[in-house]
Amino acid sequence: MEHLKTKQIISVTLTLFAVFFGAGNMIFPPAMGQLAGHNYLSALAGFILTDAGIALLGIIAVVLVGTEISDLGNLVSKKFAIFLSVGIYLLIGPLFALPRTGSVSFELAVAPYVGEDSKWIFSLVITAVFFSITYYLCSNPSKVVDVVGKYLTPVLLLCIVTIFIACLLKGNGTDGAIQYGTLSEPQGLYATIPFFQGMLEGYNALDGPAGLVFAIVIINAVGAYGVKKKENIIKYTVICGVGAAIILAIVYYMLTYVGAMTTTPFPNGGALLSSVTKDLLGNVGGIVLGIAVFFACMTTAIGLTTSFADYFHELFPNVTYKKITAIVCVFSFIISNVGVTKLVTISMPILMMVYPVTVVLIVLSFFRHMIGNRRMVYVLGMVFAFVIAFVNGLEKADISFGVISDLFLKIPLYELGLGWVVPAIIGCIIGILPFWSMNKREAE
Repeated sequence: MEHLKTKQIISVTLTLFAVFFGAGNMIFPPAMGQLAGHNYLSALAGFILTDAGIALLGIIAVVLVGTEISDLGNLVSKKFAIFLSVGIYLLIGPLFALPRTGSVSFELAVAPYVGEDSKWIFSLVITAVFFSITYYLCSNPSKVVDVVGKYLTPVLLLCIVTIFIACLLKGNGTDGAIQYGTLSEPQGLYATIPFFQGMLEGYNALDGPAGLVFAIVIINAVGAYGVKKKENIIKYTVICGVGAAIILAIVYYMLTYVGAMTTTPFPNGGALLSSVTKDLLGNVGGIVLGIAVFFACMTTAIGLTTSFADYFHELFPNVTYKKITAIVCVFSFIISNVGVTKLVTISMPILMMVYPVTVVLIVLSFFRHMIGNRRMVYVLGMVFAFVIAFVNGLEKADISFGVISDLFLKIPLYELGLGWVVPAIIGCIIGILPFWSMNKREAE
C-alpha cells in the first residue's frame, strides 16, 4: 500500500510553501497591513483568497487532469497547450519572476549596506553567486525536496517568526525610531472595501500562474517517495497543497500584523520591513532580514528553475536538463541586473493580461466533465477575459485606448482590475451554444 510518512508529508509541504514564498510575498503583506490599519484582518482574508487560494486551485486543477500545465491546456487543444505552457513558463521564469529573485535578494539584503557608486559591482557579484547556487541545487532535482524542505525553509520561517515576536514584545512605544502599537485609520479603498482591496493585492501577487508551474514540483516529489497510483498522487498533492496554503496564511498574518502595528509611514513594504527589523532587533536586524530575503528568493528560484528545465527538457529532449538549467541561470543573472523596478514596470502589464486567462482555465477545468467536448466554452471564456485584461494591462503601462477605455470603465469591477470576470462568464455561456464546429469535434 502506497503511503507517505508524516515526516515526508511535512517535507513536501514545506518545499511547496518555500517555492511559492518569494521576496515579493514578504513585501506585499506589510505594506497592505499598514494601509489597512484596523481593517487588516479583512484585507488579509482577501489577500489569502486570491494568492494562496488561486495557487492551490491551480495545483489541484493540474493534478486532476494530468501531471503538468500542458495537460490543462489540452482541454482546449494540443497547440493551445504548448502555447499556454511556453508563455507562462517564460513569463514567470527567465523573463520576469526568476531574474527578480536575484535582483530582490541584492536590493533588500545587500544594497542598503553599500555605496551608490559600487552598487553595480556588488549587484553583479551577488546575483552571480545567487544563480550559481541555484544552478548547483537544481542540477540534481532528486535532492531539491531534501535541501529545500529540510534546511532552507526552516531558516526562512525562523527569521520571519523572530521579526513577528519582536514586534509583539515591543507593544506600544515611541522610544525608538519607529512608532508601534496603535492601529491607524485605513487608507484609500481599505477604509470601505478592505476585503476586496486585499483580493486585488493577492491578484497582483500573480501566484495563480505559478501554481500551474509548481504543480509538477509537488507531483514529482510525491512520486519520488514511491507513490505511483493516480488517486494517491492526487490525495497527497491536495494534502501537501492545503498544508502549504495554511503555512502561507500564517506567515502572511505575521507580516501583515507587523505592518498594521507600525504607525510610522513608509513608501513601500520593503522599506517598512527593513526599517522595522533594524529598529526591533538592533544591528542584528539587518542580518536576520537579509537571511530571510535570501532564502525566500533562493527557494523560489529553485522551484522556478527546476519546473522550467523539466518542461523544456520534455519539449526538447535532445537538450539535457542540466544544459537548460545552466542557460536559464545565466540568462536570469543578466536580466536580474536590470533592477527590480524596471523588471516590474516592463513585465507587470503582460502578466496582468495572462493572469485572468489562467484563472478562467483553472476554474473551468473543475467543470470539465460537464463541459465535455464543448471546447468553445474554454476558448470564448478565455478570449473574452483576455480582451478586457489586454486593455487593462496596457492602461497600467499608461497606454490609453480613448473611447474604448471609456466604454470599458462601465464594465463591472473594471476599475478594480477585475473587469474580465463578467465578460469571461458571458463568453462561457456563448461557448455552450450548439452551433460551434469546434464543439462537435471529438477530443484530439
